[in-house]
Amino acid sequence: MVNPLVSIVIPFKDVDEYFEECLNSILNQTYKNWEVIAINDHSSDNSLAIANTFATKDARFKIYSNDESGIITALRKAYRHSKGEYITRMDADDHMTKDRIEIMVTSLIQKGKGHLAVGKVKYFSEKGVNDGYDRYEKWLNKLTASGDNFKEIYKECVIPSPCWMVHRADFEACDAFNPDRYPEDYDLAFRFYEKGLQCIPCTTTLHYWRDYDHRTSRTSEHYAQNYFLDIKLFYFLKLELQPTHKLVVWGAGKKGKTIASSLVEKDIQFHWVCDNQKKIGKDIYGVKLLHYSALKNLEHSKTIITVANEEEQVQIKSFFQKLNLKPAIDYYFFC
Repeated sequence: MVNPLVSIVIPFKDVDEYFEECLNSILNQTYKNWEVIAINDHSSDNSLAIANTFATKDARFKIYSNDESGIITALRKAYRHSKGEYITRMDADDHMTKDRIEIMVTSLIQKGKGHLAVGKVKYFSEKGVNDGYDRYEKWLNKLTASGDNFKEIYKECVIPSPCWMVHRADFEACDAFNPDRYPEDYDLAFRFYEKGLQCIPCTTTLHYWRDYDHRTSRTSEHYAQNYFLDIKLFYFLKLELQPTHKLVVWGAGKKGKTIASSLVEKDIQFHWVCDNQKKIGKDIYGVKLLHYSALKNLEHSKTIITVANEEEQVQIKSFFQKLNLKPAIDYYFFC
């Protein structure tokens, strides 16, 4: 199909300060065959009025109200009203480059179904971008440039939300916006990974992320660290661990203890290792901590690594290399 319709789904709530810039960035796209399905999630400011102004002037903007509440239910409603052959998401407080839709559509037409279009992203903020976001942006863009996003999916969300586009049939196969798991963008990334979609490498910045104090990802409990760990462990147990594998947790810090506690609660057997002499030999949650060298005697192991220190991660990689064990196959960094 020449110039297929693209559905851009947008949940919005109390973003009147930024919403016009967002919608104008869509209006100014070089690619013209799109529709915006925007869902008002009970805004108390002028966001709905701004959306309706755009809809009055251009029928491609279609505005609805959320019958329930929350981003996931808003996304579901938007998708139900969408008609496009391709689906993409947009956040109401961000803006896209004028060629984002055209670049993504072109790459998906060239590659066909089974592929996921992504693009580089750029954070911006009136107060300046903090070091954490800067590191995340550089890490994510490096993966996006090579299309190797899924190789490090257990570290952090590897799909630059909302800078992705996918064929409708593939989106349906990934269960669209149906799951209730938060963070919803990270959960969707895992479902893209589960269904074997291939990321199309992109070296172009297509999306600008706005950071500010009351952005939802900063204020909602649904984006707290424990939710990220829950999703990581859920999909790891579902997709990576087989009955013949010996499960290992490496690290006894906060994240390591959280994962260990969850495994004990699920009655899943595992070995727990670390390099902290003060913790080795201790019994925590009924599991004895061992020195990491115990891995040398464990065949068919799958190791979850919860050590965040970058220098220590380098040493851990070297240890596994000496054992001829491979990243994202035999061991997985969860931070």
